Amino acid sequence: DSSHLRQRFEELCSKYSGTVKLHLAAEYMLDNLFLERLHDGDLLTYGTSGKQILVETSYVQAPYGFHNILQEIKDADLTPVLAHPERYQYMNWNDYQTLISKGIMFQLNILSLVGAYGAMAQDKAFELLEEGYYTYHGTDVHSFASVIRLMEKKALKKSDIAMLRNTPY
Repeated sequence: DSSHLRQRFEELCSKYSGTVKLHLAAEYMLDNLFLERLHDGDLLTYGTSGKQILVETSYVQAPYGFHNILQEIKDADLTPVLAHPERYQYMNWNDYQTLISKGIMFQLNILSLVGAYGAMAQDKAFELLEEGYYTYHGTDVHSFASVIRLMEKKALKKSDIAMLRNTPY
């Protein structure tokens, strides 16, 4: 139940006195359970409006009714943010353009740029970045040590970092 998580998070944040602003949110797999939670209003959202929701799919195939699910999210007055679209093997350039035209936002997994998820994801990540399709940047790792190991092995070029800085938010 997200209301319990939100309450506990607020309690913990009330004890924090730093300058970093913390927000509780989640990444949701687009499946039948997601639709149930959407209809129940049991979701953790984020963004300045509090109306963005981070979603993902299987890497190999879109969920049944993928575009309908995204539309249901929009009909609930939320903005879907598709996590790591460069990693979805089933997507092609037309799919990305269609999603962008429907107001779906994209979040880049920065580690895709250094080949952490293979050459295909790396190529797609650079193409999407160059087109300005990403709204957000993040990682899909669960520890800082993992990020450090990957970045030490495969460094980003200065021009790549400059592209990240120029991506609109």
